[in-house]
Order: sequence, then structure tokens, then C-alpha cells
Amino acid sequence: MHAHAHHHHSGSSSDCHGLHDAHGHHHGPADFGNAFLIGIGLNVVFVVVEAAAGLIYGSMALVADAGHNLSDVLALALAWVASIAARRPPSGRFTYGYKSSTILAALANALLLAVAIGAILFETVHRMMTPQQPEGMVMAVVAGIGIAINALTAMLFLKGQDDINIRGAYLHMAADALVSLGVVVAGLAIIVTGLWWIDPLVSLVIVAVIAVGTWGLARDSLTMGLLAAPARIDLAEVRQHLASFDGVAAVHDLHVWPLSTTEVALTAHLVMPDRAAPDSFLRDVAASLETRFGVGHSTIQVESGENPCGQGCS
Repeated sequence: MHAHAHHHHSGSSSDCHGLHDAHGHHHGPADFGNAFLIGIGLNVVFVVVEAAAGLIYGSMALVADAGHNLSDVLALALAWVASIAARRPPSGRFTYGYKSSTILAALANALLLAVAIGAILFETVHRMMTPQQPEGMVMAVVAGIGIAINALTAMLFLKGQDDINIRGAYLHMAADALVSLGVVVAGLAIIVTGLWWIDPLVSLVIVAVIAVGTWGLARDSLTMGLLAAPARIDLAEVRQHLASFDGVAAVHDLHVWPLSTTEVALTAHLVMPDRAAPDSFLRDVAASLETRFGVGHSTIQVESGENPCGQGCS
């Protein structure tokens, strides 16, 4: 963690003066470039094979699973592009760089999944109106290959659970493995019973699985897009922590928001009427926020005089 203290002297007539920026720089998401490449490549090939098998052998469950996998390929691609963009340095008007592109990617992934749900539901209803006996053995074999591919892809993202994009990729692939397992069971059940309606029933179960994952991803990405403080950070605890530093009489204008799916920023005003705030103090505050709350970018304004900003101070 690198802490920098910058001094800015304001010409305002307000009693608030001495703006100090303490920046604790937190490195962005780990590089999962190879994981994305492998995951996208494997799943693109499998989507083509699975969709073709489903259409040729009359299995709506395979088609639905292929649609789910296709949405996940697009999700992986978006997350990969966003992770690359997040590493670009600040430039021009983009003073924070392109970190928030990871949040936009998460939201886009949720929308893609919603579209996939609609498409699969439409085709499932159509197939139920025009029943077709699927090949149970083909379903079981193709879906069995899907279990292996999706499980392997999920393992590639197992170590990045602190990033909503990486966590989303992992959950998508893990869910796909479970869905493929369901298709295997459905194929075996069709072989034993000969009941064609098991196939569209399984596709509806797949839709339900996608819907659950989509809701969670959409909720989290929308919350981030609205700049809400991360759920893991207790704002009352942060305020109490800042107030505990020697010489701090009050804390106000506290704001915490996500810069990206992995990085958090904070701004706060500390009222310190009886003590100066040297660079070492600001570095200590920044380091403590980084260590205790995972806040990588903190900007602290120190004010002299008790409660100088009126009702805004608390």
C-alpha cells in the first residue's frame, strides 16, 4: 500500500482549510487472461456441439443448456474486456481510469442472462406444443461432456471470489456443470421411461436456475452502479474508526463507494481543532482504512475549528 499526502490550500473564507488527500492505492483484479481465453475457447466449441446435438436429436434440454452456455461465453467475454479496461491508466476526463467498466460488464451480463431466459422459455413452450421424442443416450453423453468442460472452467476462476466479475464467471460455470448433470439424469430417465415430457421439464428447471443467478447478479451490479457502499463495509464502524484517531473531534461528509468490482474509494472530513495533521497522520489513516476495511483510495480533508461546516457536520 502506497500512501501519499497532498496539501491544497484553499482561498475560501470558510473555516475549513488544509485539504489533505491520503491515497492508499490498491491493485486491481488479478490477471485472469489465460483463464478467460481457455474458458471462452472450450465453451464456444461445446455450445456449437451441444446446440447441434439438441436440434438434430430433438432435445430441448440440450438446446436450453447450449443457450445457457452461450450466454456464459458472452459473459466471460464481457468480463474479460472489462478486466482489461480496468487496468488502463487514468487519462483526460477519465480521472479514475476505466475501473467502473467492470461494473457495467456485470450489469450487461445480467441483461444477457435475462434475454437467454426469454429465448429458452419461448422455445420450450413451442416444443411442448409440438412434442418430439428426444434421444436420451445422446442427451446423457453430450451433457456429460458439458459437466467436465464447465467444471474445469469453474476451477479456473476459483481464486478470484473477491471480484464480482470473477465470482460471476465462477458461479455461471459451476451452475452450468450442475445443469448439465440434470440433463444427464433426464437423458437416462427418458431411456428408462420413454417419457418425452421429461426433456422440456428439465429445460424449465434450467430456466429457473438461470433466473436465480441472474437476479443475484443484477441486484449486485445495480447496487454497485448506484455507488452504494459495499455490503461488507459497515459505515458506522468506519465512522467510529476515523473518530478514534487522536485529535479527531468529529467526522462528517463520509462517503464510501465502489470504483470497480474490486476497488473501493472513501472521502471524509475530519474535524481536528487542537491538533495538526502531518503527512504521517494521513498515511496512518490511509493504511488503517486499507488494512481494516479494504479501502484502497481514501481522501481525507482535515478541518480546524469545531464543527465549522454547520449542520453537515456530525
